[in-house]
Amino acid sequence: MKELILYYSRAAENYFRGSLKYIEKGNTEVVAEKLALLNGGTLFQVDPVTPYSDDYNTCIEQAKKDLRSDARPAVKVVPQNVEQYDFVTVMFPNYWGTMPMHMFTVLEQMNFEGKTVRAICTHEGSGMGKSESDLNKLCKGADIKKGLAIQGSSVGHCDDLLKKWNENTK
Repeated sequence: MKELILYYSRAAENYFRGSLKYIEKGNTEVVAEKLALLNGGTLFQVDPVTPYSDDYNTCIEQAKKDLRSDARPAVKVVPQNVEQYDFVTVMFPNYWGTMPMHMFTVLEQMNFEGKTVRAICTHEGSGMGKSESDLNKLCKGADIKKGLAIQGSSVGHCDDLLKKWNENTK
């Protein structure tokens, strides 16, 4: 069974257990790479035309504005030939209780009929939020599995949690 690992991740300044810290690689990307090693899945990073700011506080204000206006920010490329995949794992940081709006842009352009969709969210205390509900609306015709929320500050040692979830949702 072929898997597409569709993810949005942001490096730069991030929030970690009450303080801000600069990271070279986004938390979601770290987990996406771990999942690809487990399953041999194809990684596809959602790349915004206009990225969010490297400054954390500016970034979250931009994300809040996008959410409140129900924006569909432009992305550079949308995955093609999705019909070849049985599974689509959608991965993202939790921004204001759901996925970044860039993910909505991409997901609305894809056909999920007959696919299994799973979600992994990185967060620093807010869990999955309403992202699973949003995925149910966006991924018509898909079998939506229970998502996994991973605290961003623990992505370096989430291997066992990821492996167990992966086995239970395939």
